[in-house]
Order: sequence, then C-alpha cells, then structure tokens
Amino acid sequence: MARIQKKGTSGNAKNYITRSQAVRKLQISLGDFRRLCIFKGIYPREPRSKKRVSKSSTPSTTFYYAKDIQYLLHEPLLAKFRDQKALAKKISKALGRNEVSDASRLERNLTPKLSLDHIIKQRYPTFVDALRDLDDALSMLFLFANLPSTSEVPAKIIAKCQRLTLEFEHYLIRTHSLRKSFLSIKGIYYEATIQGQDILWLVPYKFVQRTGADVDFRIMATFVDFYTTLLGFINFRLYTSIGLVYPPRFDAKSEEQGAELGAFQLEGQNANGQTEIEGTADAQSNQKAQAEADRLLALPEEQQPGQAAEDGADNEGDDSGETNDQTSGALDQFTSVDESADTLPQPSATADASATGRLFEPFTFFLSRETPRHSLEFIVKAFGCKRVGWASVLGEPGSYCSEDDSRITHQIVDRPDLPLPSPPLTDGDDDEEEEGVVNRKPNERVPGRIYVQPQWVWDSINAGKLQRPDLYAPGATLPPHLSPWVKQKRGDYDPTAPLAEQETAAEVEMEDEGEDVVVDGADEGSESEEIDGVRGDEEAREMEVELEEEDGGMDVQLAQSDDEEPEDQDTAAAAADEWGGFSGDEGAADADADESAARQAQAELEAEALGHAPVNPTKPATGTAQAKRSKAEREAQEDVERRKMMMPRRKRKMYEKMVYSNARKDEETGKLRAKRRKIEKGATGAKG
Repeated sequence: MARIQKKGTSGNAKNYITRSQAVRKLQISLGDFRRLCIFKGIYPREPRSKKRVSKSSTPSTTFYYAKDIQYLLHEPLLAKFRDQKALAKKISKALGRNEVSDASRLERNLTPKLSLDHIIKQRYPTFVDALRDLDDALSMLFLFANLPSTSEVPAKIIAKCQRLTLEFEHYLIRTHSLRKSFLSIKGIYYEATIQGQDILWLVPYKFVQRTGADVDFRIMATFVDFYTTLLGFINFRLYTSIGLVYPPRFDAKSEEQGAELGAFQLEGQNANGQTEIEGTADAQSNQKAQAEADRLLALPEEQQPGQAAEDGADNEGDDSGETNDQTSGALDQFTSVDESADTLPQPSATADASATGRLFEPFTFFLSRETPRHSLEFIVKAFGCKRVGWASVLGEPGSYCSEDDSRITHQIVDRPDLPLPSPPLTDGDDDEEEEGVVNRKPNERVPGRIYVQPQWVWDSINAGKLQRPDLYAPGATLPPHLSPWVKQKRGDYDPTAPLAEQETAAEVEMEDEGEDVVVDGADEGSESEEIDGVRGDEEAREMEVELEEEDGGMDVQLAQSDDEEPEDQDTAAAAADEWGGFSGDEGAADADADESAARQAQAELEAEALGHAPVNPTKPATGTAQAKRSKAEREAQEDVERRKMMMPRRKRKMYEKMVYSNARKDEETGKLRAKRRKIEKGATGAKG
C-alpha cells in the first residue's frame, strides 16, 4: 500500500509561501521584510490557483516563492536589522529612565550602517545589466531632487539626489549621449544612449510640489536608498571610462547662488596618472569660448558646422587626452570574402550621432527669465553649445553673458511678440555705447539676433536638424509638438501632414457636395479593407494567414475567388434576395440614378427661382456619398460576409473584435480630421 502523502508538502503548496509565514521564518518585522525584499528585488507572485497553494481554508492574498525566502535567510542585512531592533530597545529604556544623554550617545555611536554594495554586485553582475535597470532609478531620483524638504523627506536625501543627477547630466553633456526629449503633461522625457543601451527617464517640472498624505514615503525612501547606491556606482564607472576623476569637485557656495550645473568642476587624468583641472562646466570653459566663436564666425558659412565639430573634438582631445567611445569610436567595416556575394551594408550611425550631438555648437544662447533654465541649459550643452547665458538674478555663477551682449546669436523667450527697436532720437554723441554691448529699451528686440520659443530647441533635437526659426517666433502659433517615440501608421491621424492626404474617399465626396462630414464610426468599406489588407494592418494579415492554415473543412482559395459564379441560377437569385439586393440589375440602378439626378435638378431650379438655397428633397438621410457606392465595393462587402460565414466561431469572434477596435480608431481619427477641417475653414473665412 502506497504511503499517504500529507497535504501541503508537495506541488504548488511547497513552491509558494505566504507573507506571514515568510516574516515568521525570517524573524523580522513586516517593515524590515519589505525593505529587504526591495533591496534584493524579490516581489510577490500570483499562483494559478490560490486554493491549491493555501494550506488553510481561507486563501491568503500575498504569496512568495519559497526559494526566494530561503535565499533571504543568508542575507547579511538581517543581522543589521536585528542590531537596529536591539538598539531601539536600549534607547527606549534609557528614555524611560529619563537618561537623554545616554540615549543620544547610544544612537550616535552604536547605530549600524547599512551597506548595499554587495547587493548591487549580486543583482547586476555586468555593467550593461545596471544600465538596463537605470530608467526607474533616474525617474525616482529626479523626482526626489525636485521635492520640498519635509519631515518625511529630509533635506539630506534631496541634496544627495540633486548631486547624483547633476553628475549624471554632466556625463551626458561631455559625451553628447542625449538623443531625444519630449515635453508632456507629466514632465520632460529624456532618452540617452550609453554603451548601446537606450535609457528613458522622466523629470518633473519645477513647480511648487505639494506632498499628499496618501503617499507612503517610507517605501519610496527605501527605493531611493537603493537607487542612490546604484547611480553612484554607475557614475563612477562612466566618469572613469572617459578619463575623469569621480566624484567631481563641488562648490557649495556656487550652488547656493543658483549655479546648478556650473557648481561642478571636472578633473581629468593625464597619461602619467596625475590630476588635471579641466574647468567648470560654465565659467572656466567659457574663457576659451570667445576666441572660438570669433574663429567660427570668420569662416565661410558652408564650413562653419563641420569645422566647428572637428575643432571641438580636437580641443577636447588636447585638453584632457581622453578617448570617447561614444562619439569618436569608429564602427567596424564588414567585407565579404566571396566577390560574387551580396554587398554588406556598412554601419554609419557613429557619424550621424556625432553630427547631431554638436547641433548647437556654433551658437551662443541667452535664456530669458521666464523659460525653464535648467532643462534648456542641459539640452543645449548636451548638443554641443558651450556658451549659455541668463539673467544675473537667476544665479550669477555659471552665466556666460548678459542680455545686451552682442555675441548672442539665439535668445529663447516665452512671452508675447517683442517689438523691433525704434530709431535713435539723437546722433548718439551723448550716449556712447560700450564695446560689445547694445543699448536698448526694455522688452525690445536686438537687431541681428534670432528670437525663438523653447519648443524650437526640443523640435530641433528630435528632428536631428535645425528647424525654421520663423515658425517659433515670439507670439507665433507653434507647430504640433509630437512625441519622437510614436511611429505613425497608415490610417492614423498625422497633424504634420496635409489634410487632403489623410481624408477618406467618403469624406472627400461629402465635402465636395457641401455636406457636413459626420463621423459615426468606421467607413462602410472598412471590413473589406481589413480583410484584403488594403490598410496594411498587421492584425488583418495575421488573420488571413490563420484562415489559410485553418483545417476546418473549408477551401479558402475558393472563398477568395471573385470570378466564380453560382451554378444554379435560382440559388444565385435567392442569395441576392438574402443579401438585400447588393448585386441588383445594373440597368435598373442606372435608370434610378438618372431619375434621381433629374428630380434633383428640378428641385434646384425651383429653389433658385424662389431665391432659396438649393434643396434636394429626394436625397436619402445617409447622404449621397454613401448612396453612390460603386458595384465593386458592394461585391467586396458581399465577399467579406460570405467569407465570415465560412470561418470557425472562434476566428469569427476574433475577427469581429478586430474590426470593432479598428472602427473605434477610425472614429477617433475621423473626429480629429473633422476638428482640423473646421479650424482650417474658420481660418480661411477670417482671412477672407
């Protein structure tokens, strides 16, 4: 007789463990268990059947893998947590005896320090693994760097997050690794490419943040502790890979005065291992900026961008003696051994990335006080600009020039249109202008300077080339700011394309007849377009492949043929009656069309004689555009319905769901086109 197996000792009941059982097994509190799971990257699991996993009559709600909990038994942090618990008992006893000095001494001398270095090495065995997990870390640290100091979020944590994020931004500026950015309602999205890994993170706007009471900052603080350790390791590796000393020198006084990026002083190492000061990101590096700007302006226009990029690369190599694998490394060239073989395409991404990374190098920017200074300074410097100035009231350290400086080529403003300067009233004998400084009135343009709105910077870097400045002039209606990560598909609404290229045939017919285009859903021929692959939808193509491979006792090729005619005339007539006369007599249809046209012409003549707008009383309610559907479209619709009847039930339900979702998408795009059509008509009427 087989041995009776005890319940809960094998299968899924053995593979899973509840949270309360895990806490009792580790002998720690629930808060420490949560911190430990966050540090180690262990998360709850959802079993297929909670009833089979649970050992009690009432199924639990939170389960973990038993192997994960067994792995936590050997974690060194458990000893630290127990030491913290024992110290808390000693401090509470001292406070109970009113021994405040002893309690403070115990807290100052015996508080255990948690080190997460070994956890970083365990979770990320290679540096590429750490880069792949950097998205959430950057988003969390940038969020805490912009939070106000409260009792839940101490100022020390905020300062640490600000320092680490600014160090990371300095690396992106130095290597020109920033690729894209997008302004959204949540904040500013950035994407950078580091060692072949695309990193995307979100930075909130610098508004006055109000922390809600429903947010558990204890759990978020645990994530911040782990992410600060992770970003510290990554910054050290990134800085040393390009020959810089980490951590860079930090000037606290400049930071208090609003320098931000300019408060850091980068240091490089020469071939002998000695440290050389390369200068701050703004002040010391700008000492050479004027000479370089004069040299670039003296060159011909066609030679300025390329020559500036080459000279900038030479200057960086001469100053620091470093090698940048992000911008200066050449890709391998692939050659074929066999001469008769196909030619292999050669990579050219390095040259394109290098040219795009130095997009703003020949320019000098001035940021007005109403613009987001930090984000604009970071972006323009990451794309090659070394000369950025702003008003001294926003922070004197790091600013390059004043607003009246004649060396400024672009000024970014976010205010109504600025007037042009008025001609001088005198000959200028009394008011002598200083060299390099333009005297002007407040809120007045400087001749020879390009004024653009902040969106021009984002659209230029996303497009990889400089956009037209006149489209982004102060007070102008800006072009649509589109996400660089959304790829337009055929059939979707594209605000950058002309409306005539996106309108459907039904909308064009209704617009030609002077009717109001009303979008009630998808076009009537949408099903035929989906099944025949006219729109190029991937779901429709997958459906056709499934239909061809289906062995349900049907021949798909026979269903797809359009030239096939029914053998029995009575059967064909019955089918025509069943489908509501889609394939009626062509001659009768022509006669009805002629009669309808005659009645419409007579009604128009009568209305014109009475002085009213022409009215067509015989026009159906659905509109003449739908009534003029051709015979080919009707046959295609009939073919679709016939093929749907031959589908299995599962495939037919899937197909109908696909058609419904596509109809909803078409309805939304139709509404957007109708809204744009109305706006364009209103603008045309206003001009007229």
